[in-house]
Amino acid sequence: MNEPDKINLETYKLLVRTIAENPGIDVMGNQLCQLLVGALGVKGATLFVLDPVRAELAILASAGLSSAYTQKGPILVDANIELRANRETVVISDTEASNQLQYPQKAKAEGVRAIVSCPITARTKIVGALRLYNATPWGISSADMIFLELLAHTIGMALMHSRIATALAAIKETVGEIHPVWL
Repeated sequence: MNEPDKINLETYKLLVRTIAENPGIDVMGNQLCQLLVGALGVKGATLFVLDPVRAELAILASAGLSSAYTQKGPILVDANIELRANRETVVISDTEASNQLQYPQKAKAEGVRAIVSCPITARTKIVGALRLYNATPWGISSADMIFLELLAHTIGMALMHSRIATALAAIKETVGEIHPVWL
């Protein structure tokens, strides 16, 4: 089954611009999730960051999903969608025919029939995941898969930049001599 592309170059440029031009990671995450839902016509989008102490994915931002679904319980790294050695995108084209979900009954109750989960990396380390949820079974196109994987890498760079900027701001406060162009 050949799925039509949902992402074109103009949409991708808008997504990347949203990442690059937002001053804070929270605002960027919320705008990005809303934009993904609106532009792609999917049911929902969630941006997770890894909590390495708890080995859980914590929600940074979400759009299109109910609070009952987003607060269904901890998203355990080992027990949820297998990220194939945490390096590959996982596509669940039909959640009702899959055994890869941590909360299959919650997905069914929410009306989620397909999930695409892209790992977010920063300097080769997994730092989170970008997930798209669709209300109907979805065999994502190869072009959309490439765009989403590139988007996940871009989000990883933004998360790393945010951490560096936060550290520089703390150093500046301590030292008081960092030129504002670096912040």
